[in-house]
Amino acid sequence: MFTYFAYRVLVMIPTLLVISVITFIIIQLPPGDYLSNQMAEMIASGDRAALEKLAFLRQEFGLDRPMLEQYAVWLGIWPGGNGFSGILQGDLGWSFEYNLPVDEVVGDRLFLSLVLNFTTMLFVYAVSFPIGVYTAVRQYSLGDHVMTFVGYIGLATPNFLLALILLFLAKKHFGVSIGGLMDEQFIDQDMSWGKFISICEHMVVPVIVIGTSGTAGMIRRLRANLLDELQKQYVVTARAKGLKNRRLLLKYPLRMALNPFVADIGNLLPQMISGSAIVAVVMSLPTSGPMLVSALQSQDQYLAGSFLLFLAALTVIGMFVSDLALAALDPRIRLGSEAAK
Repeated sequence: MFTYFAYRVLVMIPTLLVISVITFIIIQLPPGDYLSNQMAEMIASGDRAALEKLAFLRQEFGLDRPMLEQYAVWLGIWPGGNGFSGILQGDLGWSFEYNLPVDEVVGDRLFLSLVLNFTTMLFVYAVSFPIGVYTAVRQYSLGDHVMTFVGYIGLATPNFLLALILLFLAKKHFGVSIGGLMDEQFIDQDMSWGKFISICEHMVVPVIVIGTSGTAGMIRRLRANLLDELQKQYVVTARAKGLKNRRLLLKYPLRMALNPFVADIGNLLPQMISGSAIVAVVMSLPTSGPMLVSALQSQDQYLAGSFLLFLAALTVIGMFVSDLALAALDPRIRLGSEAAK
């Protein structure tokens, strides 16, 4: 197991490096950058003083250098201007749109995004696991038909539409606004017990909205995999020998059916942050999704690059965690050809 763990850690390093190259190329694909676009507006308005300042900033941050050199500066393996040391040294750069360091811009939003999406992931697994097992064990029962119908509704309903419906119902029938992640008096304040309670209260609806589609899809996958395992010959043989259904279910079929269930961890982590952007806009959630969209639109390259690299790191870490969980669950994965012998 330790050999498999070390191998997966070593694979993560070049993977993140390649992803950083692809991320930087994608950011550079649109013509110009944030400052050059601002310079074009200054030229049109005839503001020479602001134009000289923008030209100085573009040179200071190395945006006039070749792409390869800009990447080396961004990564931190080439000296950059304005004291920029690169992401390898923990310096995420400067946000031109907000005129602040990137780590100050994204700090609170990343924290709230992680809290929201971690809670959503727990919700998805806590709801889908028992329902998926129940519908597989009680195939074609009334409960199976009801849960399957609810699952289809969850898959067919867009998250942002469900958010709009809940916002409307809460306002019409209860006279309250469920938007945002905290009460207005706690915005831009340091964390306190009152702010924590407010965040927990406001998090219920976003967790349900964002987690609905993931829960519905997870239920269907677990049900299908468990049904396939329950029909295999070793289950039929164990039942013929008199093994109790609960012990039989927990010992072999459920473990085998959990493989795709556990493997989805790698997709859930980044998907919930990037996929909840529309929901965050609809419900006025101060998370990273809307800021990422805004950074890409304005070509704020350091801010957008930090977000995209963070999503990539979440993907790699999620795959790493899911691979370790799968290796612990199924020895054939970590042993490879040795298991076949």
